[in-house]
Amino acid sequence: MNLTFDVERLLLPVSVDLQDTLNRVISESGKWTPMIQSVVFSFRQKSYSPENGGYHPVEVRITRLNDQWVFDYITDFSYCGLMPELEKEIDFDFGHGVAYIRYMGEVPITESSVAEFYSMWETNFLSYIGMDCFDEIKVTVD
Repeated sequence: MNLTFDVERLLLPVSVDLQDTLNRVISESGKWTPMIQSVVFSFRQKSYSPENGGYHPVEVRITRLNDQWVFDYITDFSYCGLMPELEKEIDFDFGHGVAYIRYMGEVPITESSVAEFYSMWETNFLSYIGMDCFDEIKVTVD
C-alpha cells in the first residue's frame, strides 16, 4: 500500500517527507483498504492545555481523486480567548484555495508569502513528529 499524491495539484510546497510520513502513519494504523475515499490524520499531544501550553493539535485531510491522493486541508489548532477553546490558528484549505492565519485573516493560498510560511510550518511540524511530541495519532477513513 502506498498513497500516491497528485503533485501537479499541490498548491503549496508539500514535501516528500510529509507524504512519506502520512504513508507510514496509515500503514501503521492498519486501516488501509482499497475502497477508502478520504483519510483524516489527527496529531495530538494529550497534555496540551491553555494552562500548560504544548504542541498544537494538527489535522490533515486527504481525498482520493481517481488513483491519486490530493490534500484537502491541513489545520493547526490552538486555544484562544478568555474562556479558552480550541480554534483554528492556521488553516491551509487546498480545496477552496485559501489559507487562514490567525491575526492575518484569509488570503489566497497561491500568494508567495503563504508558500514561505507553509514551508516553515511544515518543517516544524515534521520536527515535532520526529521528536515524538504527539502521543496520540488517529487515522479516520471514509
